[in-house]
Amino acid sequence: MKLVLSLCAMLAGAGLAAAATGPDYKRPAANLPPAYDEKTAPEIRWKPAEPSADKTRGAWWETFGDESLNQLEHDAGQSNFEVAAAVARLAQARASANVVRADFWPSVDLSGGATRQRPSENRDLNGYPAHGTRIYNDFTAGLTLGWELDLWGRVRRASEASVAQFRASAADLASLRLLIEAETASDYFALRALDSDLGLLRSNLVAQTRALELVRNRRVGGLGTDLDVAEAETRVRETEAQIPASELSRARLGHALASLTARTPAQLSVEARPLNANPPIVTAGIPAELLERRPDVASAEQRMIAANASIGVAKAAFFPTFRIGGLAGFDSLDAGSVFSWPSRLWSIGPGVTMPIFEGQRLTGRLKLAQAVHAEAEANYKQIVLSAVQEVEDNLSAQRLLAAQQSAEELATESANRALAISLNRYQSGLTTYLDVATALTTVLDRERAVAELRGQRHVAAVSLIKALGGGWDPVSATFAKVAK
Repeated sequence: MKLVLSLCAMLAGAGLAAAATGPDYKRPAANLPPAYDEKTAPEIRWKPAEPSADKTRGAWWETFGDESLNQLEHDAGQSNFEVAAAVARLAQARASANVVRADFWPSVDLSGGATRQRPSENRDLNGYPAHGTRIYNDFTAGLTLGWELDLWGRVRRASEASVAQFRASAADLASLRLLIEAETASDYFALRALDSDLGLLRSNLVAQTRALELVRNRRVGGLGTDLDVAEAETRVRETEAQIPASELSRARLGHALASLTARTPAQLSVEARPLNANPPIVTAGIPAELLERRPDVASAEQRMIAANASIGVAKAAFFPTFRIGGLAGFDSLDAGSVFSWPSRLWSIGPGVTMPIFEGQRLTGRLKLAQAVHAEAEANYKQIVLSAVQEVEDNLSAQRLLAAQQSAEELATESANRALAISLNRYQSGLTTYLDVATALTTVLDRERAVAELRGQRHVAAVSLIKALGGGWDPVSATFAKVAK
């Protein structure tokens, strides 16, 4: 008995001290540049909100100072069904990690049974035929013990992989939340830009209708022509036709916002309000921060860690598996004496299983694990590269759209001066209404372009914040306790 216990203790100690098979994880080089090419404005008016203890990222949308947007973001975060599904997937990953981690500990089971049986008379019993064997009862109760000694680190690598998968799921949830938040903000600002567009169309329609009345009066007085009236009517009808198209686009964006907040279109009404303010300036920081700030990068790295650990699991399968097994309990043919001291039984001892021939199964699993890791590493590098591209694209959009808007605003001022001049010349009889109609169209086009660019700048600011990872906190998001 002492020899058996000593041998079990030695094997258990060896299992705890043994090194895990397979490569240890090392983050591959991402080849990030020291700085972005695009230069943003020197003034910094946007800062990621500090995440609180119960949130994975700051409420970055509050930077825009729009209460309607704040409410929509809150509703989307609380009610969106895609987010709810991702939360459920995270719970699945946490449970799976806990299942794998349980292999570190011995399994102890309580079992009991009562059987009534009649052995075959033709079976061998202690070397003699069992003729005349009677029918008897058998009562058992006891504990069974099983424990795999992790000599080669199979359990450790499997646990490492499962925890990495859990962290990847946490990062996926953070990435989805950020995507929903960004989509909500982008749709909201696009809707507000359409409110501005509709306001311009309606105000210009009023001005063009008044101009049409003026042209008709001049025609009645003999100062105008039928061509002038036709030109004025054409401009009015063109503007009237553009209003339903903008209203349709606004309705679709409203429906999209309703879906994002888990409501039907009839349950959500966004009050019309033009977008008059310019967006805040978003600064990018240094590219290396993307590896820590972007949840999709974190997710890709965790999957690479899991794939790396799976190589160790596959390599450990080539070595013997040592287990400690034990049994302690009672066995009796009589129910009244089943728990008496003479009915006791026990057994304990190590066991070993060694793979001899697996028909290339183990080699195939190792090659599969190595290929999965190679794919995960390539995906990680591509995601990092795409992250840098997204930041660069939106830094360019932030700078160039601002420059374009400034130029369009100057063009609008010039178009308004040209309209005033052409209107005066027409009223003085120095030109036809065609010049006035052309000037009116130019002013409307320039004003609509400014409104559209203002909306695009807001969407670009949202896209840049998303590209930078929002206010995501990788510590609280992905390194939470597995067991909970």
